[in-house]
Amino acid sequence: MRHAYNANRPRSHGVRLNVHTLTSEMGHRLTKIYTRTGDGGETGLGDGSRVAKNSLRVEAIGAVDELNCSVGMLLAEPLADDLRDALVGVQHDLFELGGELSIPGHERIAPAHVARLEQLLDHYNADLPPLKDFILPGGSRTASLCHLARAVCRRAERQLVAGASSEHFGTYAIQYLNRLSDLLFVLSRVINRRDGHADVLWHKGRDPLGAG
Repeated sequence: MRHAYNANRPRSHGVRLNVHTLTSEMGHRLTKIYTRTGDGGETGLGDGSRVAKNSLRVEAIGAVDELNCSVGMLLAEPLADDLRDALVGVQHDLFELGGELSIPGHERIAPAHVARLEQLLDHYNADLPPLKDFILPGGSRTASLCHLARAVCRRAERQLVAGASSEHFGTYAIQYLNRLSDLLFVLSRVINRRDGHADVLWHKGRDPLGAG
């Protein structure tokens, strides 16, 4: 989410920039991709402050960006329209979340975002058989990519939890990522079933040589 905290933008002179201001300036900022302002290991946040690129806030922003890229890889696969619409909505939410994280004290993720994920979870989980065993990330290629996005989501959630010990993040950001990881797990099962694959079950005590 380079644009969310790129230092190559007009300064606010102490006035906090909002997302709409940042969006209106985007065309000007993106006319020059490299700025050299980060060569010393610092980057600019949306409020004009400078922080280290390995700060907890920037680590969280990067983790959410990586998650959005993982969802984008999933969307590059053949998907039914309903799944595609749900995941495109998630990408837009994650972009909003990246913007939220880039402006300390700013909140974009709201209870409605979390509630929408819960509605999707209830909808897609309703037709799945109950799980009696743990499952492995596998099956079809598309389902495997969905599992990968789930794992990246869990890591992004951990980054936000770690950052929340010293940074103020939005009230619903961690909740959103928690629900999203659950949704991606459920969608991986849905995709496998639609692709004609069963859940890939974990077998306790499986012979490492494959004999049983």
